[in-house]
Amino acid sequence: MKTTILIAATFALTALAASANDKVVIAHRGASGYLPEHTLEAYAMAYAQGADYIEPDLVRTKDGVFICLHDIHLEPTTDIEERFPKRKRSDGHWYPADFTLAEVKELRIHERLANRFPKDRSAFEVPSFAEMIELIQGLNETTGRDVGIYPELKAPAWHAKEGLPMEAAVLKLLAEYGYDRADSKVFLQCFEPEPLKKVRRELKSKIPTIMLIGGGSAAKQMLTESGLDEIKSFANGIGPSKTLIESDPEVVKRAQDRGLKVHPYTFRADNYPEKKYESYAAELEQFFERYGVDGLFTDFPDVTVHYLAQN
Repeated sequence: MKTTILIAATFALTALAASANDKVVIAHRGASGYLPEHTLEAYAMAYAQGADYIEPDLVRTKDGVFICLHDIHLEPTTDIEERFPKRKRSDGHWYPADFTLAEVKELRIHERLANRFPKDRSAFEVPSFAEMIELIQGLNETTGRDVGIYPELKAPAWHAKEGLPMEAAVLKLLAEYGYDRADSKVFLQCFEPEPLKKVRRELKSKIPTIMLIGGGSAAKQMLTESGLDEIKSFANGIGPSKTLIESDPEVVKRAQDRGLKVHPYTFRADNYPEKKYESYAAELEQFFERYGVDGLFTDFPDVTVHYLAQN
């Protein structure tokens, strides 16, 4: 915790200078361009860099605890193979659903990408979702800001088959921390429509939800007039892959005409499409100014906040 507070203090001036623009900056897995994704340190840095929302991906442990991790597999970003070499499944993967929270806390997180934070430097652990919420709410109290959270349910159908259903449990946890109203500073997102429908229709939750949209024919159908009408019945916005907008810019207006927010993913200052844009700023300009999106997911909150402050 001392490390996270140190990071937050170091970047306090950046946070206070955050843009008043109505566009929102969503920190993708925290400030993942600078620190290993889904660590308290990455979340604290994203907060201090002025992000409006911070995104934790959620999976569940064997004992039902929500932890912040991008995958239903542990090996891409942790040392699980060294710590528990004999606990992999027959498919060669290690699953959080097979480990208790106490066991997960024994793991150390490392950077996923070779060109970012050096491996074997410092010691990062897997945070629980509750720990992430308490960090953000604590920083809100000490800074006077009102930064939101943007959790993603990872593979709810798979979790249900494992006896670890996600929807009711995540709503219960969110409610314990005050995220239970239509104006709560939260977006609950998922690539699977059925969990979001359950949240809205069966569980009667009013919290804002976002339908994530990837590729393929199903995605194209979701972005049609009828597809967006259906999404409006259970969600407050869409989170499409940015390439979907590039191939069909009118989707932004179609969604917004229905009152849906548009938050595409993922924007990276160290890996923007150089064949399309001369700079990361040029890519941001295309999406914010020309396409008119309401916000976006980025690994580099500071660069994106600075762009909005200047434009």
